[in-house]
Amino acid sequence: MSHVVNNHIKVACAIIERDGLVLAAQRSAGMSLPLKWEFPGGKLEPGETAEQCLRRELVEEMGVQVRVGEALPSTTHNYQTFTVTLFPFVCTIESGEIVLHEHAAIAWLAPEELLTPDWAEADLPVIELLLQRS
Repeated sequence: MSHVVNNHIKVACAIIERDGLVLAAQRSAGMSLPLKWEFPGGKLEPGETAEQCLRRELVEEMGVQVRVGEALPSTTHNYQTFTVTLFPFVCTIESGEIVLHEHAAIAWLAPEELLTPDWAEADLPVIELLLQRS
């Protein structure tokens, strides 16, 4: 059971950094918001912290263990039928090689490339935060 209240979804997302690049993941064609790009992560389960959610989701979705670092400010976006609040964290991969279990593709992007993909709208404020930091 995911943590959804009145169509308000709480999602932890990982800003995975490596060698000055940031990981972006493309949603598969069968997911909601098909083929949009996002920061990997997922819905918080009841009783779960955002950090616990990220660790669980990244093992499930990509087969990697991450170190969860700095929390960035949360952002909220209203889609037509639901609202998403994102809880972004800067992360690094501690172990494992990325294997895509849910996403169609990944890309490692330099800061100047962050606006190139067709992002899910909820992720755009997080990109703005990242661009302000770089």
